[in-house]
Amino acid sequence: MIPSIPQPKAGIRLYQAYVAVFFIYLAAPLIVVGVFAFNDSLFPSMPWEGFTLDWFVGDVEPRLGVFNDGALLESFGYSAFIALWVTALSLFVGTCNAFLFERTNFPGKNLLYVLALTPLVIPGVILGISILIFANSIVNNVEDVWGYEIEALRPGLVLVIMGQFAFVTTITTLVISARLRKFDISLEEAALNLGATKLEAVRTITIPFLKPALIGAGIICFLMSFENFNTTLMLTGSDSPLTITMFDRLKQGSTPALNAVSLLLILISATLAFISIFVQQDKKKS
Repeated sequence: MIPSIPQPKAGIRLYQAYVAVFFIYLAAPLIVVGVFAFNDSLFPSMPWEGFTLDWFVGDVEPRLGVFNDGALLESFGYSAFIALWVTALSLFVGTCNAFLFERTNFPGKNLLYVLALTPLVIPGVILGISILIFANSIVNNVEDVWGYEIEALRPGLVLVIMGQFAFVTTITTLVISARLRKFDISLEEAALNLGATKLEAVRTITIPFLKPALIGAGIICFLMSFENFNTTLMLTGSDSPLTITMFDRLKQGSTPALNAVSLLLILISATLAFISIFVQQDKKKS
């Protein structure tokens, strides 16, 4: 609705009802997941059997809580390890891409820009399968020719990092490029006139200007990596990240412990999202 155009009361009420139903639709599944994480039952469904914290701190089967479940904690560690590497690599490469596309002109720049953003629109499953086939082809050819097997390119953590990095980097490139586009290049030129080197000018002036974008992009990268499923499913090995471990548990039969994990992920994601919002607000003020 356009506020400047008078609207009938019935239209306003209908619009308000639509917005309310939309947010209820988004929030209801999350609320249900959170509520049944405290249900004193072996099944994450009705009826409600009472309140319990067993699915968080229980230490005896079949009521083994999240914080005492070694397999879940290990998979959480794998997901955090992958997310940290993907975030670090994506921020570095995304920043380089931003400078490349915003500061330089060269033949084929627009084509290269489109190619750099292509992974963002490719379905995660297709991207994962493509990377898996490509990596296996390299490993098999190297093994046939030189008799050496590149274990890092077999399904596992390294390949998961490479697969997620392939599309997460596009996010950092877009976010950091948008911020860099607003930078006043004359500030760097002034630093150069005062005797600073190009690298010093970028490190002391440009990078601090990009700090809000770097933090916001880093949070987005971490969340996208930590909660990724489609690409990860195609590339994971025996060291399964959290999303894959949860998927395997669901196939065996769900318990409220998975609801507890989901609630923790919701809280972590919400916290990081609020941090990102505050950072973006600071970016607008600067």
